[in-house]
Amino acid sequence: MSLPKINNIKDLSSEEIKKRIIQIKKELFDMRFKKATKQNIKSHIFKHKKHELAQLLMLETKK
Repeated sequence: MSLPKINNIKDLSSEEIKKRIIQIKKELFDMRFKKATKQNIKSHIFKHKKHELAQLLMLETKK
């Protein structure tokens, strides 16, 4: 599984970007919570979500 590409999210409106940012932050929180409670998670997803969040935050500041 490769990292998400910025081309996939460039065409989103600023409202969609804000919704997606909130969604990813919630997903990251849930993943950290599962990790803390020793539940089974795929650790490489952290990197992918953080990468996508960084891209979205960069696009948000540009617009």
